[in-house]
Amino acid sequence: MAQQNWTVFLSGEIHTDWRERISDGTKAAGLSVDFVSPVTDHDSSDVCGVSILGDEDKPFWKDHKGAKVNAIRTRTMIERADVVVVRFGDKYRQWNAAFDAGFAAALGKPIITLHDESLTHALKEVDGAAQAVAETPEQVVKILNYTISGEL
Repeated sequence: MAQQNWTVFLSGEIHTDWRERISDGTKAAGLSVDFVSPVTDHDSSDVCGVSILGDEDKPFWKDHKGAKVNAIRTRTMIERADVVVVRFGDKYRQWNAAFDAGFAAALGKPIITLHDESLTHALKEVDGAAQAVAETPEQVVKILNYTISGEL
């Protein structure tokens, strides 16, 4: 039986190779997965609103424009995704990832959170909305493998 192609939205931390590790792992497992994500170039993400729609005098409005433009991509991709993986790193606060998790939960999308054990307490509410909480990208790959193929 041919395997359905799954779409997985990868949200959150942009400073490590977790996305590549998940992508490489699913390829090695022979899974049919398309990965999508927010714009991961931090500078582009920050200035997209004013670059497209014009400058702002106040930082609030610059950020507001950028957040709105970025939300077009993020919301559309989360709506189309079969699974949402949300990574929280320990160095930076990923407030946008928390929003993505909440939006996905509101849509009834399955969520896998990914973070170090040291963040478990801080993310207890976010983890409470997730179907699985992983500590490594390799665990995410195993979850995807099991849910897509039904095999351990």
